[in-house]
Amino acid sequence: MALEWVEAVREQFGAVIVGQCALLERLLAALITGNHVLIEGVPGLGKTLSILTLARCFDASFHRIQFTPDLLPSDITGTLIYDARTGQFTPRKGPVFANIVLADEVNRAPAKVQSALLEAMQEQQVTIGDTGFPLPSPFLVLATQNPIEQEGTYRLPEAQLDRFLFKLVLDYPAIEEERMILDRMVRAEPRLAVRVVASPPDILQSRADLDAIHLEPQLRDYIVSVVDATRHPARYGLKIEPLIRFGASPRASIFLALAAKCEALLGGREYVTPQDVKDVALDVLRHRVLVSYEADAEGVTSEQVIAQVLGAVEVP
Repeated sequence: MALEWVEAVREQFGAVIVGQCALLERLLAALITGNHVLIEGVPGLGKTLSILTLARCFDASFHRIQFTPDLLPSDITGTLIYDARTGQFTPRKGPVFANIVLADEVNRAPAKVQSALLEAMQEQQVTIGDTGFPLPSPFLVLATQNPIEQEGTYRLPEAQLDRFLFKLVLDYPAIEEERMILDRMVRAEPRLAVRVVASPPDILQSRADLDAIHLEPQLRDYIVSVVDATRHPARYGLKIEPLIRFGASPRASIFLALAAKCEALLGGREYVTPQDVKDVALDVLRHRVLVSYEADAEGVTSEQVIAQVLGAVEVP
C-alpha cells in the first residue's frame, strides 16, 4: 500500500509538535476518508499550530478563517463583484476554496455563517449567486472551539455536529512533554519549519487503498449493534435509557466503519479487527450521543455512556 507519505508526515509533524500523536492519527484518518474534524480544547494546547503544521506538510492549498460574531456568509464562500467595465457580476471565491480549511473558533460565528460552512462540508460545493462551484479535492474542514469561554458564542447545531467524522477533546500534556515543549519553544523565533512531503494525489491514492481494506460481515453487524445500543440500550441489558436524549444517527454507523477501516490501514493491516472499532468509537460517537438533562444533573457524560455501550455489546 502506498502509505510512505504517512510516515513522512508523521516525521515532519513530530519535529514541531510534542506529543499529540493521537491527534495526528485522527487528522490523517480524516484526510484519507475525506471527512471533517472538530477539535475542542482550552487555549494553548496547540490546536491551531498542529493544523498549520499538518497543512505545511502538503503541497496543497490552505486557508485559515478566524470566526467572529460579525462574520458574514460571503466572507467564507465568496460573493459576486460588479465589473463596471463589462456591466456584469463576476464571482470572487472565498477562503473556503482550499484543500485544507482551518475554521478557528467555529462556534463564534452566527447561524447563517455556520449554515454556509455546512453546505460546503456536506455538498462539497458552494453556491455564489445562482451558480454552484465545486470545491477542490481533497477538501477538509478542521474546526476548533474553546470549551471554557461561552460568552459571545453560538452553539453548533446537532445537524452540523453530525457532519464531523470525529470530535476530538484535547487534554493538557504530560509534565515530561510540557518540558520538551518549553525547551523547543522558549526562543525568540521557534524553529517551526517543515518540509513538503505529500500531495493531494497521495491522499486520493490512499482512498483507493482504504476501499480495499476488508471488513467482515460480523464486524459490520457489530458496528450497527453499537450504534443501535445508543438508541435502545435496554435491548443490550443496559439500564441507561433515562440518561440518553438522542442516540447516534445512521451516519454514525457509516463513519464508524470508515474510521475503523482507516485505523487498520494506518496500522499496516488489510483487515479490520474489533479493537479498531473500539479504538475509534469514542471520537466518532461523543458528539452524536446526546445525554439528557437528568444525566447532566448527575454529571454523566456522553463518553461514560459510550463506554457502557461498548462494554455491553457482544464482540464478534
